Amino acid sequence: MTTLLHLDASARRRSLSRRLGQTFAEAWRAAHPDGGYVYRDLHERPVPPPGEAWTELCDHVLEHGITDIDRLKEAVRGPAGAAAWAIVEPLLTELVNADVVLIATPMYNYSVPATLKAWIDQVTFPRMSLAGRRFVIATARGGAYGPGTPKEPYDHQERYLRDFLAGHLAVRDTVFVNTELTNARVDPALAHLRAEHEESYAAALRAARALGGEH
Repeated sequence: MTTLLHLDASARRRSLSRRLGQTFAEAWRAAHPDGGYVYRDLHERPVPPPGEAWTELCDHVLEHGITDIDRLKEAVRGPAGAAAWAIVEPLLTELVNADVVLIATPMYNYSVPATLKAWIDQVTFPRMSLAGRRFVIATARGGAYGPGTPKEPYDHQERYLRDFLAGHLAVRDTVFVNTELTNARVDPALAHLRAEHEESYAAALRAARALGGEH
C-alpha cells in the first residue's frame, strides 16, 4: 500500500504553504483511494530539538557502522538513551513507512522554520538512506527567490532542503512547488507586486494539484 506522510510547518493556521500542501494531499488521496495517509502538524505538535542523549545515539551508530535503519535502536543505552529514542521512534517510523513525503513549509528568515529543522534533526542519523522515496516540498516565500532574481543567492530554504535530501539521505526524487511574493498581501511597499504574487500562487496551486494526481 502506498503511503503519504504530510507535514505542515507554518505558524499560520491559514497559511499559503498549508493550502498548497492541502491541495496536493487532496489530489493524492483522490488518486490513491486505497493509500495510507499520515498527517503531522509540526507547529501544533512541535518536536523538541535533539539533546545530548540523541548525540550519543549518533555516536554509537557511527562507531559501530550501523547503516540499516531497522538497527538504529541498537544504539540505545540507559534511561537517557531510551528517552531520546522514545521521541525519535514514532517520527522515524512515520518517515520510513512513507512512499511520498509532503513537506509544506514557509520560508522564515531565508531558511526553514525551527519546527521543521527540529523534525529533520530528530529523524536523521549518520549514513542513513531514504533512496526510492519521493519528496514534495510546498513553500510560501515573502519575496522572490527564483532563478535570476536579486535575492536568489539568499535562498537557503530550497537550496538547503534539496542539498540535504540528496547529500545526506540519497533522495533523488524531490519536487518543489513555490509560491512567491506573499508579503505583497500585507506590505504596502510591495503592493505593486500583488498581481505577480497572485499569478505565482495560482500556478503553484495548479502544480500541486497536478503533482498530487500523478500515479
